[in-house]
Amino acid sequence: MSTPKDSPHGRTSWMLTALVLVPTLLLAGVVVAGIATGVVPVSLAISAQAASLSGQSFQVAADQLVGDGFSQYVTVDRTSKGDYPEGVSAIESADLHGLCQSVVTHVPGFGDVTLRISAGGESRPVHAENLVVDTHDLSGDAVFQNVTFGQDASTLSGSKQGPEGFIGQQAGKVTIDHLRQETRSVSAATFRLPGLHLTVKKGSKPCF
Repeated sequence: MSTPKDSPHGRTSWMLTALVLVPTLLLAGVVVAGIATGVVPVSLAISAQAASLSGQSFQVAADQLVGDGFSQYVTVDRTSKGDYPEGVSAIESADLHGLCQSVVTHVPGFGDVTLRISAGGESRPVHAENLVVDTHDLSGDAVFQNVTFGQDASTLSGSKQGPEGFIGQQAGKVTIDHLRQETRSVSAATFRLPGLHLTVKKGSKPCF
């Protein structure tokens, strides 16, 4: 049984633990600061080109994603846990309806902790400019318009190009219903998150 003296210490430890769980927590302060204007410049994870990623996988889900200027190619993410092959998906302009992002982290001596972010209802979708996602698992019902497969990744016409000689694909427009995605990195030049709700809870409560 804890004593009155123990309780404050326990609460302090939990707060510190929550603050250092995952790089995604950095989103909270930036997003809250930008809510008043409705425009939030933010990166949801450290850019693979800027520094080593944590290597931890997290989930991104949406009822629907609609994007213009889609391009995709294969890359390798350098992380503190090792190197991982990923498919880079870049979208110049994207709207996401019913966005959910979650990461479950195991804290030694405490158990699983879930950070979960939701935003964007049907009438007010999340909007992203120059969205880049490094993904290793994606599912959904997709429609691509004006699509080209097998193009050299260095010649893609979207906002991001890959290495010369690597295979790539691009499309003028993409729609994905019931998006379910596992990723280690998400970044965007600008992210608008109407109806933002961020929670940190004990236990495993991922988006899907």
